[in-house]
Amino acid sequence: MNIVFAGTPEFAAVALRRLLDAGFRVPLVLTQPDRPAGRGMRLVESAVKQAAVEAGSEVCQPQSLKRDAHAVEKLRATPHEAMVVAAYGLILPQAVLDIPPLGCLNIHASLLPRWRGAAPVQRAIEAGDRETGVCIMRMEAGLDTGPVLLRRALPIAEDDTAGSLTAALAALGADLIVEALRDIALLPAVEQDPAGATYAAKIEKAEAALDLRQDARVLARKIRAYDPFPGAAAAYAGQAIKFWRAATVATGPRAPGTVISADERGVMVACGGGTGLMVTELQRAGARRLPARAFLQGFPLMPGDRFEVAS
Repeated sequence: MNIVFAGTPEFAAVALRRLLDAGFRVPLVLTQPDRPAGRGMRLVESAVKQAAVEAGSEVCQPQSLKRDAHAVEKLRATPHEAMVVAAYGLILPQAVLDIPPLGCLNIHASLLPRWRGAAPVQRAIEAGDRETGVCIMRMEAGLDTGPVLLRRALPIAEDDTAGSLTAALAALGADLIVEALRDIALLPAVEQDPAGATYAAKIEKAEAALDLRQDARVLARKIRAYDPFPGAAAAYAGQAIKFWRAATVATGPRAPGTVISADERGVMVACGGGTGLMVTELQRAGARRLPARAFLQGFPLMPGDRFEVAS
């Protein structure tokens, strides 16, 4: 079977490589344009582009499929039976959805209809969900509203971060898309129940600020959900200090933001409702992520110091 593939990050690249290993032909790959990144702001190719070039597939990088008639014509001219989409980041207009004879199949990292949208992995962790999963969905014009062909659940571990969970879901999604394409004529298309729909909005940098008046359990989930991006942070003396790893502890009534202890075990910070965070990995601006012991050597904190409470 000939497949057109559309995707951008490593989550999608895992599926592309799996399809190629399974013997599917991928004559054309769509991915987002190269973006500036890093301190030097050099143009960086997406993970999908790198995988496609390595495989010898033609790469097309339109800014928009709504306005790029050349890219749409290239799709029409490329022989293929189905299109696979995974974390592409561009909207597919109806004119594109109508091109593949077997339709466009999306690899979505949630148990639809829960967490439709751009950040399903982060929102599932942040909400305290006990499980998530992958759905293979036949795409339509609505946002992740199409019928589901295959689904598999995956438990969320108590120490899962967005990074670790995304990697596990990428592997699961890669296996499922191969299964779906091989059995596509036999799979029932199950309509989603809109009553159960929730929306996973894109993670914004402004969300990174920790409101230490909240319960520590809420904050600990946020820390895991925002790892590796954008990193949850609290302010100390005007500096943003990122908390990368933390456990919840009972502290009794304390002013939120108060440093209760700071030693080789970690930095214990009071939060709302008599709870606290034992932060064991931290980072200040311009420095590396460090275990608490190493962090405190260069940035000493003392009991009674205060992290600012987000307003």
